[in-house]
Amino acid sequence: MATSLFEQNRSLATRAAIILPWERSAHGQDMRAAESRLEEAVGLAASIGLIIVRKAVLLLRARRSATLLGKGQIESLQVAVKADGIDVLVVDSRLTPAQQRNLETELGCKVIDRTGLILDIFGARAATREGSLQVELAHLEYQRSRLVRLWTHLERQRGGFGFLGGPGETQIEADRRMIGERIVRLKKDLEQVRRTRGLHRQARRRVPFPVVALVGYTNAGKSTLFNALTGAAVYAQDQLFATLDPTMRAITLPSGRQVILSDTVGFISDLPTELIAAFRATLEEVAEADIILHVRDIAHPDSAAQKKDVLTVLEGMARDGMLEQDWPGRVIEVLNKVDLLGGAAALPGTDETVAISAMTGDGLDRLMARIDQRITSGMEVVRYRLSAADGAALAWLYQHGEVIGRTDHEEESDITVRLSAEDRARFERLFTHVSPCLV
Repeated sequence: MATSLFEQNRSLATRAAIILPWERSAHGQDMRAAESRLEEAVGLAASIGLIIVRKAVLLLRARRSATLLGKGQIESLQVAVKADGIDVLVVDSRLTPAQQRNLETELGCKVIDRTGLILDIFGARAATREGSLQVELAHLEYQRSRLVRLWTHLERQRGGFGFLGGPGETQIEADRRMIGERIVRLKKDLEQVRRTRGLHRQARRRVPFPVVALVGYTNAGKSTLFNALTGAAVYAQDQLFATLDPTMRAITLPSGRQVILSDTVGFISDLPTELIAAFRATLEEVAEADIILHVRDIAHPDSAAQKKDVLTVLEGMARDGMLEQDWPGRVIEVLNKVDLLGGAAALPGTDETVAISAMTGDGLDRLMARIDQRITSGMEVVRYRLSAADGAALAWLYQHGEVIGRTDHEEESDITVRLSAEDRARFERLFTHVSPCLV
C-alpha cells in the first residue's frame, strides 16, 4: 500500500503553501467569505500535519485552461516556493490533470488540489474495512483521469493513497485497465458491506430501538457530543474530518427508553463528487434515522453558511430517493459550542433548536428530554391485562415500550404502556391471547 501524505509527514515535516483561486465574477467582492474558505483549507491541510508557511487568496479575472492562474500570479508563486522552501502547493479548487501537471512544471514543487487533499485526509482517518474500501475507491476513480505521463514501469509520480509520492514507491496499478478491474472489485466489496449493514439495520428493527443520527458540518462537535451522551471514547479532536466511519452506541433516555445514537462523517462545502458516491453507505445511517440531530458550531462566523451546506446535501439525498421527503420533520437543530458565547442561557432554544455545549455538558439534559419528547410524541398509550404467569409478554412490554402504570392483582396485572404503532402491532401479533383494554 502506498504511503499517504499523513504518514509521510509523521517522519518528515512538509512545508506547504495554501492558495485559494477566487473568481470575482462568481463571488463578487465578498472577501470575508474568501478568507473563511481559505482558513478552512488551512485547517484541512494542518489536520494531516502539513506545515503551513504561506497562504493567500488569489483573485482571478478568468480561469486559464492551461494553469488556472495568471502569468503574474505564477511568477509570484515561483519566487515564494524558492524563498520559503515549499514542498507542496495546495490549490483550494478543482484542477484538471493538465493544470496540475503544468503548475508542477512551472513551480518545481508538488501540486495537489482540494479533491486530492480531502482524499488524503480521508485515507488517514478511515479506521474500518468499510472506510478503507470507500477511500480506495474514491482515490482510484480520481486517478483514472490522471494517468497520462504520471506512471512509469515499477514506479509512479502520483497515485495510491498519497499525492506526494515519487519514484521508487510500490506501483499499485499499471494502467487504466488494471485500475478499472480494481474499481469493479471494490464496488462489489462495498456492496457486500452495504448488505451487511442492511442486515444489521433489519436486526435493529426487530429489536427495535429508534435510531438518532448526528449530522453536521465537519468540526461542529458531533464526536464530542457523541462521547458526552454515551460515555464512549470516539476519536474527537479540534480538526476537520476527525471522524469518518459511522459509530453507534445505545443510550438510555430520561423515560428509560433506549435509542441507538449514530455518529456520522462530517459534511463540507464542495465535497468531491468521488466521495459523495463512495461514502453513500455512511449516509445510509442518516436515511434510516428516526431523529436527525443537526449539530452546528453556533460560535463559528460562517455557521449559517455551514448549515446551508449540510441541508443542501440532505436535500440532494431526498431528491435521489435516499431520504424520505418528510425528513425536515425529523430534524432537531443542536446549537453547539455555546460555552464560547456565554453559555446555553445566553442562547435560548426554540421548538426546533436546543442550545448546548458538548464540551461542558451545558444543555445536554434538555437535549435528552427533547429527543425523548420527539420519540414519544408519535406513540400510543394502551393498557393490557396480563396473566401473572405471562412473564414473556410483560418483559416484552418493558423492553420495547415505556411502562407508565402498573397495577398488580392476585392473578393478573394491568399494564399501561406507551408504544409506537409498529411495536403495538408486533406485540399483538406475537401475543395473540392478549387484548388491549380501554385506557
